[in-house]
Amino acid sequence: MTEDKAPAVLFDIDGTLVDSNYAHIAAWSRALADVGAPVDSWRIHRAIGMDSQKLLGTLLGDRAEELGERASALHGEHYAAAAGALRAFAGARELVAAVADHGLQAVLASSAPEDELAMLRAVLDIEGEVTTVTSAGDVGEAKPAPDIVEVALRRAGVRPERALMIGDSVWDIEAAARAGVRCIALLSGGTGAGELTDAGAVAIYDDAADLLGRFESSPLVSLE
Repeated sequence: MTEDKAPAVLFDIDGTLVDSNYAHIAAWSRALADVGAPVDSWRIHRAIGMDSQKLLGTLLGDRAEELGERASALHGEHYAAAAGALRAFAGARELVAAVADHGLQAVLASSAPEDELAMLRAVLDIEGEVTTVTSAGDVGEAKPAPDIVEVALRRAGVRPERALMIGDSVWDIEAAARAGVRCIALLSGGTGAGELTDAGAVAIYDDAADLLGRFESSPLVSLE
């Protein structure tokens, strides 16, 4: 990696920049019920942000091989039907712009499938501020595996110590840590501060607007 590349901030999207986690929970709840394997929403919530195959294994157990493919397809249909209700969190666009204004690379380090990522990017409307983007198609295994973070680092052309991740789940923190990257956590995805701290978050904020308002005292300034 070259030394002259600007440091990078790797943004998760679902639950971090876009208020989409609960749309995913509802879509999975419907999909799992449709295939005859209903799961309580709180259990689904705890798996959101995890690699889809791991999510299905966690929620369906030994029925994952039998029902997983159909459940995943139905989830995609139900989620797409809810796309019109998706919105960016307050301060999300401004936070990405602030990262770019501070001379840092803004990277969308998502492991969402391409069709879902397209919806999220349309909601965010921040293409001019973003250096590069990742998606599920870039890796064989999504978070908590470090692969998507490692791809984002390569595309940004920076070493792990010259990057920070911003996410909302323990899976974001674990993936970042396994790639050698520190992670700031937001509560906007619905995971509690204690759990995020225990997972290794270097700092915790309520949401994108909270981090934006405290940008100058946040770990982000350590990258400049």
